[in-house]
Amino acid sequence: MQSTDKTTIAMHTSIPGTHSQELLALRQKHVPRGVSNSVPVFVEKAEGAVVVDVDGNRMIDLAGAIGTLNAGHCPPRVVAALKAQLDQYIHPGFNVLMYEPYVRLAETLNALTPGDHEKRTFFLNSGAEAVENAVKIARKFTGRRGVLSFRGGFHGRTLLAMSLTSKVKPYKFGFGPFAADVYRLPYPNYYRAPLNMTPDQLDDALLSRMEEFFISDVPKEEIAAVIMEPVQGEGGFIVPSRRFVQGVRDICRKNDILFIADEVQTGFGRTGRLFAVEHFGVVPDLMTMSKSIAAGLPISAVTGRADVMDAPEPGEIGGTYGGSPLGCVAALEVIRTLQEEHLVERANVIGDIIRTNLEQLQRQYPVIGDVRGLGAMMAMELVKDPVTKEPHPELTKRILAECYQRGVVLLNAGMYGNVIRFLSPLVITDAQLEEAFAVLRGVFADLLG
Repeated sequence: MQSTDKTTIAMHTSIPGTHSQELLALRQKHVPRGVSNSVPVFVEKAEGAVVVDVDGNRMIDLAGAIGTLNAGHCPPRVVAALKAQLDQYIHPGFNVLMYEPYVRLAETLNALTPGDHEKRTFFLNSGAEAVENAVKIARKFTGRRGVLSFRGGFHGRTLLAMSLTSKVKPYKFGFGPFAADVYRLPYPNYYRAPLNMTPDQLDDALLSRMEEFFISDVPKEEIAAVIMEPVQGEGGFIVPSRRFVQGVRDICRKNDILFIADEVQTGFGRTGRLFAVEHFGVVPDLMTMSKSIAAGLPISAVTGRADVMDAPEPGEIGGTYGGSPLGCVAALEVIRTLQEEHLVERANVIGDIIRTNLEQLQRQYPVIGDVRGLGAMMAMELVKDPVTKEPHPELTKRILAECYQRGVVLLNAGMYGNVIRFLSPLVITDAQLEEAFAVLRGVFADLLG
C-alpha cells in the first residue's frame, strides 16, 4: 500500500470524497445519529498503519480504532488463522460445546498477566461487558455491593459500565437512573493540580480522601472493589504516579477490597509493557481486557485470582457469543505477533518519537499545555492560555479536521475534549511517523502561524 515516491499519504479528493458522500447519505438515513463517527470517510482497505478510503485516499492511521489495532490492520498471521478457523467451525457456543482455542487463550492470559498466583480467565464480547462481569464476580466473592471508580475514568456505555464512567456528556446525559452502589473518587491530574501542590502532595491528599470516604460516605465493609484504568484513556491519557497506584492497592488490601485493573485500552503492549499496571508494581485481583486483544475481532476477557473467579456458580457468568472461536484464534495470533515482532519494545520507541515531536511543537506553540503518556499511549493537551490552562476544544477540533484532510487520522479525548491522543498501530514505521508529524507541523503552522 506504499506509493512509488516512498510516501504513504496520497489524497485524491477532499474529505469526504464522492463515494464517501454517497455512503454518508445512506448512513444518515439508516443509522441513528447517536453512533458517532470521527472521520467522515468509508474504508475500502487497510493494512498495518495505513487505510485507503473508497475514494482512493491513502491515510496514516494514528487512531488505531481507539487503541484496538496494536498489531496493525489485518496482521497477516491473524488473517491466515481466521481463514483456517472458518474452514473448521464458526461458533459451537462454548456454553454448549467447548473448543480448544478458548482454553488455550485462557491458559495464555493466565500465564502472561501480572502475578504468579493461580488464575482463571473467561471471555465475553466487549470491554463494557468485561467490566460488568468483573464487578459481578467481585460482588459475588466479597458479598459486598459497593464499587469505587475514579473521576475521569471511562469503563463503557452499558448501564453499570456507564454508571462507573465519569464523563457526563456524551456518555451519561439523559440516560439515568444509573446503577446503585457506585461511588466516585478524584484521580490525580498533576497538570491541573491546585496551585503550588506537588505530585506527592496531591497523591497524599487523594489517598487521604479515599480513607475518609469510608468514614464519611460508605463503610469499607460495603465496598466490594475499586476499578481503575492504570492510565486513563477517554479521560485524556492521565498517568498516575506509581506512588498513588500502590497507595490505592494498599488501601484495598487493608480493607479486603478487590483491586480491578481496567486494561481495555492500555493492554497488549500499548504503554511499553504488555499491561500498563506492570509500570506501577501492582498485581491486580482482577483485570479486564479487550480492544487490542484480537486485532479488531469482538472479544474481551476477565482474568483474576482463581479463588475470586471461581466464586460464581455455573451459569452465573458467560454469554452466547463470549469467547467466539474466531476471536480466540485471532487473540492467540496477536499475542504471538506482539512477542515475535517485539512490538511491546517497539511501543517505547514509538512513544519516544511521539514525545520528542510533541515537545518540539510545545516549545514553539504555547497552546500545547501538556505532553504526557506512557509508551505509545501519548497525548497533548491544548489550552487557550498556558497560565490559566483554560481548555481549548475549538482549536482541537480544527486541528483534527485539518489533519484528516491532509491524510492523518487522529482522535481527541479528555473531560473537556481538548486532548489529542496518539494510538497508532505498533507496526507503524519511523518513516510513517515522520510523515504524519510533518503534516501535524504544517497544520499548526497554518492555523497558528
